[in-house]
Amino acid sequence: MTPRLTRKGLATRERILDAATALIAARGVAGTGTEDVRRAAGISGSQLYHYFESKQALIRAVIIRQGLAPPVPGQPIMGALDSFDALQAWADAAIEHQEHTGGRGECTLGSLAGELGPADEESRADLSVGFLRWQGLLQEGLQAMRDRGDLRPDADLDSLSLALLAALEGGILLSQTMGTSEPLRASMRAALAYVNSCA
Repeated sequence: MTPRLTRKGLATRERILDAATALIAARGVAGTGTEDVRRAAGISGSQLYHYFESKQALIRAVIIRQGLAPPVPGQPIMGALDSFDALQAWADAAIEHQEHTGGRGECTLGSLAGELGPADEESRADLSVGFLRWQGLLQEGLQAMRDRGDLRPDADLDSLSLALLAALEGGILLSQTMGTSEPLRASMRAALAYVNSCA
């Protein structure tokens, strides 16, 4: 549990998380040591361990922080995802971001999940919470669409929101691996077609 921190303490903790996130984006979890984070954040070892008792605690804090970030790196959530147009704009933003960055140099829930995998149960649970939050954002928008009559009353919002999330994460992974945005474009197109089939 994080102790109650002063404003200065909160700023120091954020600086440590900024440094850890940037290093993980560049080197991955395995290639990032606590000494690297300490140097990048410009703090002493005792300061680092005051805020994070171990590397695992630091990684878990990074996961939790990234789980609160928007589902498309570098992009704010463009209002509620509660219309076909809004979902299309969200998909377009994800594809544009992938084309611009190639997925390199990022520390996202997807990249963390790919590296940490199911072996680390605590990290897996934290990653799951982040993904469920993202699914919840999508589900809220779909619920509004169903309430408004844009989607059929029997539309399965769990299935639709999971399909959208899986299309994003799976598409990004394949796009990064294959060096082209086409897998993400195809997966998002298929997921949006699934949503449209419930109109």
